[in-house]
Amino acid sequence: MNQQLVEDLEKTIENIPNFPKEGIQFKDITPIFLNPQLYKDVIKDLSAFSRDKIDVVCGIESRGYLFGIAIAVALDVPFILIRKKGKLPPPFVGQKYDLEYGSAEIEMRTGQLQPGQRVLIHDDLLATGGTTEAAALLIEKQGGVVSQFSFLIALKDLAGEERLKKFNAEVHQILSY
Repeated sequence: MNQQLVEDLEKTIENIPNFPKEGIQFKDITPIFLNPQLYKDVIKDLSAFSRDKIDVVCGIESRGYLFGIAIAVALDVPFILIRKKGKLPPPFVGQKYDLEYGSAEIEMRTGQLQPGQRVLIHDDLLATGGTTEAAALLIEKQGGVVSQFSFLIALKDLAGEERLKKFNAEVHQILSY
């Protein structure tokens, strides 16, 4: 763990109480983008975790794109979008998942991921793990191998990492709360 990076991020990320609703402590990562060197340091850390271990990066809409594309570029591997239902042209494959109140669906284009490719699934935040689990199931539906998950932040009390254990993949986060 890069302790200096952790300290720099903790000074930069803003905690917004009671947003988007009462009782939620929102972690605003947007100040990272005001500091190009800090952004580069985050990408360096996240890409070091995956170097020579993956064939493709899949990022979850939308904040998973903010770092996921840069990780893929740093590793010189393809980047594949995982989007909310209805945002991609056909052909695509979808995966439904449950939310606290209701359900949702994510999709990715078919033919972009090749069977057997080792995949890093990246998102900015791991909370309950529902969306990330659905992304992993989507990868498996297409014959990909979920090798790694990476996150800028993991909220440990919500046990998302526990939900991902069934994929036998490495998990990395820079910050844990």
